[in-house]
Parts: sequence; C-alpha cells; structure tokens
Amino acid sequence: MKATDRNKLIDRIKTLEGLTDDERAALLGLLNETKTYGLVWEDKPEEVEERLRMELPVLKEVRSRAIISDNADSPNHILIEGDNLEALTTLAYTHEGKIDVIYIDPPYNTGKKDFVYNDTFIDSEDSFRHSKWLSFISRRLKIAKKLLSDKGVIFLSIDDNEQASLKLLCDELFGESNFLGQLILKTATDNNPSQINTEHEYMLCYCKRRETQNNWQRQSQAAKRLIAAGKEILSSGVAIDTAQKELRKWIRANKELLPQVTHYNNIDKKGVYSSSGNSSNPHPGGYTYDIIHPITGLPCPKPANGWRWPQTTFLAYDNAGEIEWGKDHSTQPHVKKRIETSMEYLRTLIYEDNRGTTKTLAEIFGGEKRFDNPKPHTVLSRVIDFASDKDSIILDFFAGSGTTLHAVMQLNADDGGKRQCILCTNNENGICENVTYERNKRVIQGYTKPNGEEVEGLHANNLRYYRTDFVGRRRTPQNMRRLMLLASDMLCIKESLYTEHDEFGGMETLKNGFRYFTSCNPGGTRRNIKQAQVSSSFARDFSDGKKQMLIVYNEEAIYDIVDALEAMEVASPIIVYVFSPGNDAWNSEFESVCDKVRLTALPAAIYNAYKRVLPKPKTTLLNLEEVPKEEKKETEDLFDFDEEGGEA
Repeated sequence: MKATDRNKLIDRIKTLEGLTDDERAALLGLLNETKTYGLVWEDKPEEVEERLRMELPVLKEVRSRAIISDNADSPNHILIEGDNLEALTTLAYTHEGKIDVIYIDPPYNTGKKDFVYNDTFIDSEDSFRHSKWLSFISRRLKIAKKLLSDKGVIFLSIDDNEQASLKLLCDELFGESNFLGQLILKTATDNNPSQINTEHEYMLCYCKRRETQNNWQRQSQAAKRLIAAGKEILSSGVAIDTAQKELRKWIRANKELLPQVTHYNNIDKKGVYSSSGNSSNPHPGGYTYDIIHPITGLPCPKPANGWRWPQTTFLAYDNAGEIEWGKDHSTQPHVKKRIETSMEYLRTLIYEDNRGTTKTLAEIFGGEKRFDNPKPHTVLSRVIDFASDKDSIILDFFAGSGTTLHAVMQLNADDGGKRQCILCTNNENGICENVTYERNKRVIQGYTKPNGEEVEGLHANNLRYYRTDFVGRRRTPQNMRRLMLLASDMLCIKESLYTEHDEFGGMETLKNGFRYFTSCNPGGTRRNIKQAQVSSSFARDFSDGKKQMLIVYNEEAIYDIVDALEAMEVASPIIVYVFSPGNDAWNSEFESVCDKVRLTALPAAIYNAYKRVLPKPKTTLLNLEEVPKEEKKETEDLFDFDEEGGEA
C-alpha cells in the first residue's frame, strides 16, 4: 500500500462511526504495524511469558553448590537454573548495559525434536513451526540487546533451518548497520545427505553500536607457539648459531601448526624474528645517504628510491640490534621484524571436528557421555578472545553443557584475564545440575580422564549457583516486602559483593533488620564474619576505599545506621538499598551523611527495570479478602535468611 493511500485510510478510520475507542485504536495499531519490508510472523503465546504477567522473577542462591577459590582475586562466575526468559528478566535489573559479549547456541528448529515450545516438541510438520521459533527467540533477543554494553557484541550459532530468518530478525533488532559478519563453522561431514552434503553451521555477529567497536586484532596462535619455542631454545643456553639450527628444525617439525608465520625463522638474543622487512623506501624521493657495511666499511648497494628512514632513524635501529646485515657490502641490510608483531583478525571460516568435542566432554565425566555435540571450547575461547577485554562480562543464556564458561576460564588461564561468565539454562532432564554445573565444577577442581591422566583444575575461579524464584506481581504491601527480601542475592550479583558481616558500626545486622556486605574476602570463602574477626577498628579497616553495601529491610534501623555513619570515616560512598513503599529512599533521614552513602529505594528500582522488559500484567480486580494466604505472612516470617537449595 502506498503511503498516501495509508494516510487516507487512517483518516477514514479516525472519523468512521460505529466504532468504540478501543476498536478504533486496534485498527490504527494494526495499520501502523504493517511492514513494507522485513520479517513478518504470527506471534505465538508462550507459557513462561504468561506466567510473567502474574509473577516477578528473582534469583536465590544455592549456597551449598558454591565453589569458592582461595584466590581473593578470582572472578565470580554465575550459573542460573531456570527458564532463560525469567533469568534474562532478572539480569535486566542486575546487568542492564553491562554485558560485553553474548554467545548463544539456541535450538536450531530442525524438526527433529530439538526445539520445545510450551513443553511440546515442535516437529517438521507443525504449520507454525517457524512462527513459534521466531516468537521464542525474539522475546529473548529484545532483552539481550538491553543487556549489551555500548561496546558489546552478540554471537548467535545457527544452521540452515533458521539462518535466513535469524539474519532478518537481527537486522531488525540490532540494526543492519551493526552486522559485523557471519562465521562459518566447518563441522563433521553429514554421512547421509539426500542431495548436498552439509559440512558447516553459522555464527552471526552483531554489535550494540558500530562506532564504539575496538580493533579486533590479536596475536595469532601460531605466533604464540613460535614465541614459546624460541624462548625455550634460548633458555637452554646454546650459542646463537646452534639456536638458529634448532629453531628451523622445530619449524619443519611443526609446520602444520604454524600457518603464515614460518618466515619468522631467525633468532637472536631477543627472540624470534623475520628478516623480510626491507630497509629500502617504496616511494620516490627516499633518503639518499650511504649506508656503510659494519664489516667491510664500504657502502651497501643503494636502492633506486633510497632508504626507508632518515639516517638518524636507521642508526637508532642499528644500535638497538634491529638490523640484519649481509655477509658483506654487496647485500642490502634488512630490518628485523619481531614475531610479536604478527597479528591476525577473526576469520570467517573456522574448522573444528565436533566429534572430538563430544569425546573431550566425555573425558571430563570419566568416559560417560552426557551431552551430544557440544560446541568446542577452543573455538569459543578464540572468538571471545577477539571480542572481549580481559575484564569483560560474558553471557550465554542457552548454556547447554556449559562450554562458554569452560572457554572463558581457559582463556583467563591463558592470558591472565579476569573475565566473568554468566550462564542460564533450565534443568530439563537434570541438565543444569548434572551437566552444566558438574562439568565446570570438574574443570575448576580438576578431573581424571578414563586413561588415568590427571587434568589440573583451573582453580582461580568462583562459581555461584542460583535458581529462579517468584513474587506476586501485584504491588500489595506483602508482595513489596517479599520482593525486597528475596532480591538480596540479586543485589549481591549486581554489585559483585559476596562477603557478609554480622555487625556494622557495633550493631548486629540481622537482628536489627539489615545486612552488610563488603568486597574484602578473608580466607576466600563466603560466610558471615563478625566485625571483630576482620578488624578491631571498623573506621581503620573500612575507610580505605573497599566497596561496601547495606541492604535495609526494616526502615526503623535507618536512624541507628545514620548515627553509626556519622561516627565513621568512609573513603567512598557506601551503597545503601533501603525498603520504601515509593521512590523516596529516605533521603531526608540520610541527609547528615549524604556524602557517605549512595541511596536506592527498593523495590521501586526493580519494578522500574522489570517494567521495561516484562509483558503487560493481567488486569484483575483485587478483593483484599481474597489475598492468597502466602501473601498474608507477617514481615517477621519473611525475614528468614536460612539457606535453601539442593545438595552439592
């Protein structure tokens, strides 16, 4: 329909008699939603979305499953058990705009019982097969976009069944201009093709904002291998002539591992280099001075265009030992090009035989096969290496066997990074507990292969396990109190503060209706710590800039907290989350210590964050006499912080 015709139709609908306001608004809405180009599908309701119209998700830690390193600087990785739409909603509060890399491997919708919608497998004969998949994935990607930081990127694995649809969907959600590229993952050959033998899958990549993307150059793996070999040869103390022979011997033996860097086959005391760097100038008008050979004292043959640099620059390189001279003045000198400068980009074609990854995962479980065709953690490590910084936060909300966390931990071990990983998965058939969690527990703690080989664990990692829980969505006083109480673990995640103390300013915390957390982690474990155990002087120990958080459930405690704060020296503001029935975080009560605190009213901040991602609530008339019994619990009954959860 032409734009002029659409405008005329809109005017007619506005003046048409016999329509209610709701009917007129619905017709205008349908007309305005009509697309002239792009992906169109029939939206299909999802049971979990309908649940979210009535209940709000929260996260509750299963502390018995926590794996805590003795290294206080270890990153805190998070595993969330629950439907990923619920988990993403909670992350919309804790991590909006904070995620740097998202990787997902969603169900491919092959029609072979790999995609479940509302507890039903979708087969190839379902007439709404593609609409259900698009409804399912679009709901999650809309929230995922909100989680990405300004420099954030998302990678999406897919195959031919939905690749075309996913590309159009992502063009619409993330913007076609933010499409960075499509990787081709060459996998094991299809042994039973009908016509064309399928040997690959795809990985689409989009960014949040193109203009904020960094250069994705990285030192190649081949270069890293060659650097390590050179260091090992030099460390043996052999003469340079012998080292040169050993290096070239090693390169010949490992040539298949060194694509594009075998010309780095020279070595001196500084390490491996190539002599391919030409000292002549490729442009007319180059410098025309004479270069004197250090042995013969005669000028080297002058190139037609002169030398690359001014004489002072050339001499500086020579004094630094970065010029390779020929045997006499008849040869032209070359600039040493160090292997450390060999960089590469992420390439569109990646090969990894996924049969090998299934075997690798089985070895982690002592030979037991618990998951089919996991993604190779080596490939994900490589992709994340290019797309992340050493302190990035990575999210995978289709966690499967937990490959992404394994990849992140291995990458951190390789380059000294502190990347944090968040995984989300349901527990269908026990996958979260028995595969995702158990795999990464073994990777952290170490395991034994079926052949008896011991694999050292990646010990410098913390893993914390959470389950989704729910609070009624109606803003009754009981629900608001309950949401405030159950949000405690989410606040720890949001602020990355996990060490809890029993006292603050001489007051017992739980007894007085609040909790207190800091970033210090004595002994490397999460537990309640009495103030005296940390230091006999609060002001001395906690005025040094350590991050601190108070969660105030009982507003009557505010006055005592303010009195305590007035007597303290605080280097940086303490984060204070305080219960309030509205948006006021008791600012007037904290006025005397306003420079020592950063106030947030709860649960209003959670409601506001959730409002941006949740479906509209169902409108029902509330009869106060019919409030569910669980919502009538007294506040003191809700004020219960005992651990709940399964066994480790």
